[in-house]
Amino acid sequence: MKIEEIVQYLRTLLQTDVFKEADSSMNGLQVGRPQKQVSKMCFAVDASLQTFKAAAERHADALFVHHGLFWGEPLAVTKSHYYRLTYLIEHDIALLAAHLPLDAHPTVGNNAVMAKRLGIVDLEPFGMYHGLAIGYKGMLPKAMTAEEICTILEISPETGLRILPFGPTLIKSVGIVSGGAAFEVLQAVDQELDCYITGESGHSVYAQCFEAGITMICGGHYATEVFGPRQLAQTVAEELGIQTEFLALPTAL
Repeated sequence: MKIEEIVQYLRTLLQTDVFKEADSSMNGLQVGRPQKQVSKMCFAVDASLQTFKAAAERHADALFVHHGLFWGEPLAVTKSHYYRLTYLIEHDIALLAAHLPLDAHPTVGNNAVMAKRLGIVDLEPFGMYHGLAIGYKGMLPKAMTAEEICTILEISPETGLRILPFGPTLIKSVGIVSGGAAFEVLQAVDQELDCYITGESGHSVYAQCFEAGITMICGGHYATEVFGPRQLAQTVAEELGIQTEFLALPTAL
């Protein structure tokens, strides 16, 4: 299968065009030859030299990441950007990316996969960002403690976990927006949810969480954004017949 066919498949699956105005990420093919044939494709959270080397070691023809190299502003091809691009080109590894589309997707997205793992029912879109809902909210199948939620999601102090434990001990209603979405906790407060799950914490929301009586689980930016790339790798393998592999390169942040 050619790169251009995979790009079109992902464009349709992830509905990347819907996010053109909201997302600063260049979603789609960022580096590579559209006509290149792909037999193996790796998936990861971040575009970095370490990730590229891991993909090359596995003889990958292409690499999909959640956090790509291009974010709206023109970048001079110097320093780390130069070495990253040079490595991809010299090793003929195509780089594809999807940011908000992979957060928001109802089956392969970071937030939906976390919600599914928790068994959340009455699932609804949640977490408005530039007019688009990128997260999900709903009810847990049974009341749980914050610690039980963390165990299910495999997040811990080693992944960067921080908990603001100001809500009820037994949590029933949950909102989820992965990654760097501390301020979206205010939407969870407005909707009177028991708990909000995200990646990064924020000092400025501490008092608001305390005063509102909501628990905020910050599992680590990386740790809350492995779910989408990992699920997408499985889906691509099943639907396109390409060999895929998820590259785990945790940052503990």
